[in-house]
Amino acid sequence: MKRSNRLAWLGAIALAVIILVSLIAAPRNTTISNGSTYNRAADGYGAWYAFMQEQGTSIKRWQKPWDNIKAQKSPVTLLQVNSNLNPPIINSEKRGWIEKGNTLVILGVRYQTTAADFNTMQKSPFGDVKIATRRRQQKAEQKEVYLGDRFGAVVWQQKYGKGKVIFSTTPYLAANAYQDYLSNFKFLADLVSKQNNAIFVDEYIHGYKDADVRKKEGKADLFSYFAHQPLIVALLQAGILLLVLIWAQNRRFGKPVALETPILDNSEAYIQALAGVLQKAESTDFVVEMVGKEEQLQLQKALGLGEILLEPQALIDIWVEKTGTSSIELATVLKRQSQKRPMSERELLSWLGQWRTLKEIKNSKLSF
Repeated sequence: MKRSNRLAWLGAIALAVIILVSLIAAPRNTTISNGSTYNRAADGYGAWYAFMQEQGTSIKRWQKPWDNIKAQKSPVTLLQVNSNLNPPIINSEKRGWIEKGNTLVILGVRYQTTAADFNTMQKSPFGDVKIATRRRQQKAEQKEVYLGDRFGAVVWQQKYGKGKVIFSTTPYLAANAYQDYLSNFKFLADLVSKQNNAIFVDEYIHGYKDADVRKKEGKADLFSYFAHQPLIVALLQAGILLLVLIWAQNRRFGKPVALETPILDNSEAYIQALAGVLQKAESTDFVVEMVGKEEQLQLQKALGLGEILLEPQALIDIWVEKTGTSSIELATVLKRQSQKRPMSERELLSWLGQWRTLKEIKNSKLSF
C-alpha cells in the first residue's frame, strides 16, 4: 500500500475514533419534556399554553436561570411544572423574592398518598376539575385550599409577605391529556392570573435555554463545546489516537488476499446431478438395478468369485458356505433387487441399509 493511502486510512480511523469518544463522553441532552409547553404529548402543556394565548392572556416562556427573574422590576407570576415530584421546600432565596409581591405556582409536589380514589372530580368555580392522584396535603397550617376533599388538599396556597406560593400535588393539573376537561384549563388559568402579574412559564427547568444563556454557558457552538470539555476527555482522545498510531506501526495494512477457488470434482458433481434428476423422476428402479449390480459384484469379489453375475441361489449357497451365517439377509436383498415394481423412498433406504449390514458381516467373517 502506498504511503499516502496508508496515512489517509490512519487519519480516517483516528478521526472516527475521536468522534465516537466525543459522542460517548459528551453530556447527554438534558431536555425533559414532561410538563413542558413545547411538549404535545399527553404529559405536556402545549395545549394549555395555546389556550392561554387564544384567550388573549399575556404569557411567555421563561428560559433563563433563577437569578435573572429576580431582576424583573414589576411583580410576576412564575409557573413551574415539575417533571418529577419534588418536596414543597421554599429556600430563603425564593422566599425573599416571593415576599416582594411575586407569585410562584408549583405543580407536582410530593406528599404522602392517602386512601382517596386515584381519579376524582374536584369542585371549583369553573366546574368539576379532574384530578389523578391519591396524594394530599393533610397539615392544618395551609391558609387557603383551592381544591381538596376530606382526605386533604390537592391545590392550596401559602402566603409569604406580599406574595404567595400555590402548590399542587399533581403535575398534570392542565396537561394535554385533559383537553376534553375545559374546567381544568380554566382553573389553572385563573390560578396564574389572579394577581394581574406578568405570567411566565418556567422552561429553564426542562432544559430549554435562550441563545444568550447558551452562549454565556459556552454551548453556543461546537468550538465552545470542546473548549469547555473536561480535561479527561481530551486525554482519553489523545490516548486512543496514540494507540491507533502504535498499532499502525506494528501491523501494516497489506494487499488483500484473494480466496482460493475450490477444485471441483467432476465425478462427484456428475453423481450428485444424476442423483437429483433420478430423485425428481422417482426412478428408483434404475437406482436399484445399478446399485444392486455393483454391490453384488463387490460381494462376489470378496467371496473369490468372478466378475460375471451369478444366479441368486448360487450366490446364496456360496455365501452360506463361506461365512457360516444365515442366508435370509442376502436372499432378501436379492429378491427385492429382482422385483420389477418401483420402490418407495422408505423401501429404498431400507434396502440400502440391508446391503450395509451384509458388508459388515462380510468384513467380520471373511479375511481377504
